[in-house]
Amino acid sequence: MFKIQTLNNISVAGLERLPRDQYEVASEIGHPDAILLRSFDMHAMQIPSTLKAVGRAGAGTNNIPIANLSKQGIAVFNTPGANANAVKELVLAGMLIGCRNICAAWDFSRQLQGDDASIHKQVEAGKKQFAGFELPGRTLGVIGLGAIGRNVANMAIELGMRVIGYDPGITVEGAWQLSSSVEKAHSVDALFAKSDFVTFHVPLIDATRKMINAERLKVLKKGVVLLNFAREGIVDEQAVSDGIQSGQIYAYVCDFPSNLMKNHPKVITLPHLGASTVEAEDNCASMVANQVRDYLENGNIKNSVNFPEVHMDRTEGYRLSVVNANVPNMVGQISTAIAQANLNIIDMLNKSRGDLAYTVIDMNKTPTDSLLQQIKQITGVLAVRAI
Repeated sequence: MFKIQTLNNISVAGLERLPRDQYEVASEIGHPDAILLRSFDMHAMQIPSTLKAVGRAGAGTNNIPIANLSKQGIAVFNTPGANANAVKELVLAGMLIGCRNICAAWDFSRQLQGDDASIHKQVEAGKKQFAGFELPGRTLGVIGLGAIGRNVANMAIELGMRVIGYDPGITVEGAWQLSSSVEKAHSVDALFAKSDFVTFHVPLIDATRKMINAERLKVLKKGVVLLNFAREGIVDEQAVSDGIQSGQIYAYVCDFPSNLMKNHPKVITLPHLGASTVEAEDNCASMVANQVRDYLENGNIKNSVNFPEVHMDRTEGYRLSVVNANVPNMVGQISTAIAQANLNIIDMLNKSRGDLAYTVIDMNKTPTDSLLQQIKQITGVLAVRAI
């Protein structure tokens, strides 16, 4: 029986992927094999010695101490693309809100007073101040072409927009899913200089922190609409405020209210709604539950942020998985220990990612506790388990 601890409310659609005859799931549970969470901050949490996996029902993992977990041989999973449609739709709403001044116009209408005839006169006199512009023919710059960025870019093409994308780390598989009409920007500044709208879809790391700052204001196309449904720190709020005052920035739409932004003219802040749909929560929970289950039951790895991608079909044998430092002769030492235990290897797969390596081995007999202990004692081995 596997034990799963939930640190946040996880959609029932996901929890149903964990059969009750094999999994015990609770928010308060001792000695968990895996943890499922959404936004809970794990950085100050004491990590259980039994923990094998952490599953984030969402894309961002800033709330998870990945480096610390990696040192303990614990896999961390996320769900890239599961909430992509929800965020895509919110970006579209943000573009329309920003270019059509919808929130300001709505607020104007709500403040109207008098009888209907008087209100009609006020509308005719005041509507010109909310005139905006349309999307077709405008240029959208997309920073980050992962699952969400690709969806946004493809949507904008279908709306008749010109789209410029920037992502030096885009994969071949990702490029295949991107419309051929999307143009490639060779730098962030080149994208900023040409875009009427700029939307961010990148994680918050040192390279992306404050991508919009005082210096970048100088290269932004005048009258740009900025959209940030990724991470708060990607944009320097003071720079945005200054840019709006100077007219360089037409509007800013984001998912991160603050004292500076929440009542700022030409700024629309939303309460972190990017993935807040029933469908997105169900998709994220289902995906992460499936991934954690496959790892616990089969040792396979998909959508891990710290382990390599690994899939090996089960044979009739008995499976062993080993997490170790990515250094020479680890596979040799593990294989030798197995041979000395008079076990035969039926199938084996070894892959590495950065400082970590991961090996899945199918054998003809059940690995004994003494073999597990012998492999654990190999210098550089972080975790071993019989599956």
